[in-house]
Amino acid sequence: MLSLDKGLQDMCFLIADDESDNLETLTYAITFMGGTTRTATNGREVLDALEELTPTLILLDLSMPEMDGWQTLKSIKARKEILHIPVIAVTAHAMADDREKVMAAGFDGYIAKPFRPSQLVEEIRRALTPAY
Repeated sequence: MLSLDKGLQDMCFLIADDESDNLETLTYAITFMGGTTRTATNGREVLDALEELTPTLILLDLSMPEMDGWQTLKSIKARKEILHIPVIAVTAHAMADDREKVMAAGFDGYIAKPFRPSQLVEEIRRALTPAY
């Protein structure tokens, strides 16, 4: 099982959200735990960033302009060289069956906004440890 006892050192996270407050919150949480971040405000920026870096994990909002999280995930999973990168949906869609829809679409995790830091850590742990 993945241990986050040492935080997120040596891990890079690509965070995509069109709301600056959400980007700041996620960036702060990840950097506080020792990880590094790169941010994007839409799916096209995510795909551009993936030309330059291979993050440990992607935190992806579902509702963004230009290219939403659903479309972005499809593009990621269609590219052999990056389809292994875990992608967690971070979304305000928090109805009873939303988690199931997200997971059925191929996401590796689901975090409903607003979230607690412990939820963020738990979903990261799950996504990075397939047999968790």
